[in-house]
Amino acid sequence: MKKLPLLGDITPAQFLRDYWHKKPLLIRNAIPGFKPLLSLEALTKLAATNHAESRLITSVDGEWNMQHGPLENLPPPDQKAWTMLVQGVNLFDAKADDLLRQFRFIPDARLDDLMVSFATDGGGVGPHFDSYDVFLLQAQGQRRWQIGPQNDLSLVEGMPLKILANFKPNEEFVLNPGDMLYLPPHYAHDGVAIGDCQTYSIGFRSPSYQELGENFLQFMADSIDLPGRYADPELEATAKPAEIPRHMLTELTEELNKVRFTEEDITIFFGEYMSTPKHNVFFTGPAKPLTVGKFGEAAAKKGLSLSRKSQMLYRGKNVFINGESFGIGRADKVTLELLANNRRLEGAELASASDDVLEALYTWYQDGWIELG
Repeated sequence: MKKLPLLGDITPAQFLRDYWHKKPLLIRNAIPGFKPLLSLEALTKLAATNHAESRLITSVDGEWNMQHGPLENLPPPDQKAWTMLVQGVNLFDAKADDLLRQFRFIPDARLDDLMVSFATDGGGVGPHFDSYDVFLLQAQGQRRWQIGPQNDLSLVEGMPLKILANFKPNEEFVLNPGDMLYLPPHYAHDGVAIGDCQTYSIGFRSPSYQELGENFLQFMADSIDLPGRYADPELEATAKPAEIPRHMLTELTEELNKVRFTEEDITIFFGEYMSTPKHNVFFTGPAKPLTVGKFGEAAAKKGLSLSRKSQMLYRGKNVFINGESFGIGRADKVTLELLANNRRLEGAELASASDDVLEALYTWYQDGWIELG
């Protein structure tokens, strides 16, 4: 897919300076002549599988209902006000993946997935807010968006969806195919289909600090080294046996304060965490893998590329791919950074790769993390 304008008449740098995390941006004709990348039939088939995350949302007389996939039976097409959501469509379709990668002016560690929403007339998910940035690209039909900088984020109780109780929009737009709306985190919005419509949502990862903290402590548990065992050779008799002695807490505090987290620890944790595939992502290697020699010949001739499902990141001397990490030397840094940034390597770019890198690439090929050509 060729590079798209996406942001209208402003550059990515201007967008990040003036809009990112700050205020909405409506971009008319962001992708001229845009049409859905998947047919409704293909999208429906994907929603019926157990490896794609999907939801069906309906609303009747103010009562919302949500059903999690696999979605084997959908309402009839002429029934109004129902919505089918399919997450991570980029994992299953090359064109959807190409579209998502157009947003790589944002770091891969933040880019999440492409969600497709199909709705019949009047369909939507109610007034709500997201905790992350989102681009809403109209793919089919029309959708009316009402948006506002909501201060009151209280929700309707007892609903399966997070519906804002007191939604007060201050702007309204009707989006046509190719139009796109950017919304920063916590900006309230409500989109309602005008006739049958499809909307593509490009979302971004925004893990909570609590989530990161809990996972970091689990990550560090295996690396903490505190030798020795508690002892109190100077212990004195007590008349209050149920009271925890002050000296026990003092000694414990001194020992636990020896635990130190370095920037390297945090880098490795974060790289592994942010590159770990989601729970519903599975890799399949080639049915008849080439020998290591034939693989090297084919790679030198045709090049290789990361699987759509692979997430590859790096920082300094550390490379991360699909939740695993390893250190690299200066000689291999250029090759692997090229693969991470371009998501492919041409045959000529493999010429300088070390034996260690070629061995890693062959393992990734066997595991389905990279593909030839």
